[in-house]
Amino acid sequence: MLTAVSAGEWSVILLSMKISLAAMGAMLPVAFALAWLLARARFPGKLLLDALVHLPLVIPPVVTGWLLLILFGSQGPIGYYLESWFGITLLFRWTGAALAAAIMAMPLMVRAMRLSIEAIDRRLETAAQSLGASRSRIFFSISLPLSLPGVLAGLVLGFARSIGEFGATITFVSDIPGETRTLPIAIYSALQVPGAEMMVGRLALISVMLSLVALMLSELLARRIAQGGRQHVL
Repeated sequence: MLTAVSAGEWSVILLSMKISLAAMGAMLPVAFALAWLLARARFPGKLLLDALVHLPLVIPPVVTGWLLLILFGSQGPIGYYLESWFGITLLFRWTGAALAAAIMAMPLMVRAMRLSIEAIDRRLETAAQSLGASRSRIFFSISLPLSLPGVLAGLVLGFARSIGEFGATITFVSDIPGETRTLPIAIYSALQVPGAEMMVGRLALISVMLSLVALMLSELLARRIAQGGRQHVL
């Protein structure tokens, strides 16, 4: 079935990979910072922030896309200044699709990273601090390595979620071949065409394979890093 994939279908696959990887790269520092803040900090409004982070999980994706359209459209409060000051346009562009995918993947990424951060034995950090280690050294030599399994899990969950993102993307950046037509949008478009069942099957199978391989690879990497963390020496 893969040998029958057309050039147009390969274009859709590569574009989906590009958008998902860009979304993960852009969201990684944001998701980790939010996870660290929710896991370690105490501040007024923490419950509200936690709810806002997980909001994309519970509201319809179309609503998320509509909100992105309002905020990042050409006349939106953010989109207007991005275009007029920096010449950046997200509407109907692949970068807009990456933004939508990143927003939809954020809750899964933050949750996985937060659980990993909360599982860190704080006594290790306290011991390092008592030996005179600086906060930055403690973070990079203890906290970050021990949280890497959660970071990897968050990345792979986010990647799998962004590969399957449909509602927010099509609402925000529409369906433009070669620019915003990702795997789910291509599958939906093909379903509207009589006799395109084979194309739908190929794209659906590839989508499932990408997500499955990513999940298995991340699990293997997470286990290896976890094993290495047990041998960590201050």
